[in-house]
Amino acid sequence: MQYDHIVIRYGELSLKGRNRKLFTTQLQQNVISAIREFPNTRVQKKRDRMYIVLNGENPEPIMERCRYIFGIQSLSLAIKVENDEEKIKENALALLKQANPTTFKVTTRRSFKDFPIGSQQFNQVLGGYLLVNTENITVDVHNPDLEIVVDIREDATYLTSAKILGAGGLPVGSSGKSLLLLSGGIDSPVAGYQAMKRGVELEAIHFHSPPYTSERAKEKVLDLAEKLTYYGKSIKVHIIPFTALQQKIHREVPHGYSMTVMRRMMMRISEAVAQKENILSLITGESLGQVASQTMESMHAINAVTNYPVIRPLVAMNKDEIIAISQQINMYSISIRPYEDCCTVFVPRSPKTKPRLEKVEQFENAIDFSQDIEDILNNIETVTISADNQSSDQLDDLL
Repeated sequence: MQYDHIVIRYGELSLKGRNRKLFTTQLQQNVISAIREFPNTRVQKKRDRMYIVLNGENPEPIMERCRYIFGIQSLSLAIKVENDEEKIKENALALLKQANPTTFKVTTRRSFKDFPIGSQQFNQVLGGYLLVNTENITVDVHNPDLEIVVDIREDATYLTSAKILGAGGLPVGSSGKSLLLLSGGIDSPVAGYQAMKRGVELEAIHFHSPPYTSERAKEKVLDLAEKLTYYGKSIKVHIIPFTALQQKIHREVPHGYSMTVMRRMMMRISEAVAQKENILSLITGESLGQVASQTMESMHAINAVTNYPVIRPLVAMNKDEIIAISQQINMYSISIRPYEDCCTVFVPRSPKTKPRLEKVEQFENAIDFSQDIEDILNNIETVTISADNQSSDQLDDLL
């Protein structure tokens, strides 16, 4: 017996009413993109299910890849058979013998009402047939070793015997695009992951300050972006040459306020990149109260320079919660590589935890940063990290 389909169940997408088609179409595109290395497969979209037709492909690597696609609630290997009682019995028996459990149960779902036998009655018919044609196997309706699900639909019947949980959430790309401020630490990639789970497509921006930050620090950020592509689409990473501006802030802004001014410059530059890329919002890894720049007063002063929505998926999480997610999504070991990013250089000894907006604006107005920002925007390097873990040719030039 050989499985010939994978059944994909939507979960949350089933509640989208009139907009459901937009979400399921996006999910179909994402699945096709994720399994494109398996050329014989086809992805069929139905109203409340999606099916991957295997056409002889090995199902295991395809199942593993689909587990990480947002928008999939669960998935199962399946056998597709005709809506014929004898065909269903024959294939269910083959499935049971292959699994070789000690106990089993049958669950029938009959959405095709023209099938002549009702769900409960067919549970008994099929269960009895399987008992008669096997040895040393019994029925356990409460805690079976194997549950055979018979899903009778208009086009065919699908037999499954195990359900694997998917990533849940919404398909990446169904909620627009946002620009992730990707530092290379633990928090920002987790913030990107959490946003992707709500359907957000990402581009990323990274502030690089050589020689204070090394090529290894840049490589760490690109590795994190590569990990994020596993959950969605290709990601463009905009590398910002930040050294000169950061040095100027360190020289000319009172040290207590230098961190706040630096963050405000990051927001201004990020907004300019977002405008150019037709992106509608920014994402940060800020967690309220975690460090000096993440107090309510600091966030207010930093946010004042942009009219863009700033999404903070981690704002109410503590560090342990963020680390747990980072470990779960296999990014923690990359994030803790000992290479500093620009946020850890020129750190003032006593940064203001409650900066006053009028004081920040006073210091900024005394210094002309316009040419520095223009120079930065004219010298951005962009690397595209693709979902098949291959970067564009720009990456070789960059590294």
